[in-house]
Amino acid sequence: MSIAQNISQFLDEVKTYGSTLIAVSKTHPALAVREAYEAGQLDFGENKVQEMQDKKPELPNGIHWHLIGHLQSNKVKYIAPYVHLIHSVDSIRLLEEINKEGKKNNRIIPCLLQVHIAQEETKFGADANDIRNWLGNRSLESFDHVKIKGFMGMASFTTDQQKIRHEFKELKQLFDESSKHYQSPNTEWATLCMGMSADYKIALEEGSTMIRVGSAIFGNRTYQT
Repeated sequence: MSIAQNISQFLDEVKTYGSTLIAVSKTHPALAVREAYEAGQLDFGENKVQEMQDKKPELPNGIHWHLIGHLQSNKVKYIAPYVHLIHSVDSIRLLEEINKEGKKNNRIIPCLLQVHIAQEETKFGADANDIRNWLGNRSLESFDHVKIKGFMGMASFTTDQQKIRHEFKELKQLFDESSKHYQSPNTEWATLCMGMSADYKIALEEGSTMIRVGSAIFGNRTYQT
């Protein structure tokens, strides 16, 4: 199927769950992003700041750009003026930098706290207990130029669907617990981002409000040499 057909199929599927589709466009050319956009897709995810910076001028202003990869503090300034949502906040230090750049740009930058839920050391994210501590001791309240919209987490890379489901259940439990017990001016518990091409169906069943799909939309990645 074409990119446009894939987009149409996924949009229909997520709509039944009240979820949002992020089309992961990393390593794919601007032309492919434009095809998806013209098929009705607004939200696109990029792993690297430089790639997002390169594509943005070539594409319509109506696109919502999501930074989904690990973000270095010294790169925040490049995307702060326009990024729609940062998915990968895994430290107070990074949040401080985002807040600083939000203030410089006179905007409140939406963020997700990335929670480490996989049984793999290779994935980024803060430990669930660290998240509870940040919320419990009100460490996040002073950041008035960020809006914490919820959590993001990636399940283990495995064929064991029970394991994946268990990890998603744990993240949903943390999300529900946090939204119930922690309210502040800079929080808005609206987004639980979990699920990618291989496991998004399980994630939707477990309460995901945002999934990230790349290869199932665009095909295999195109790596630059």
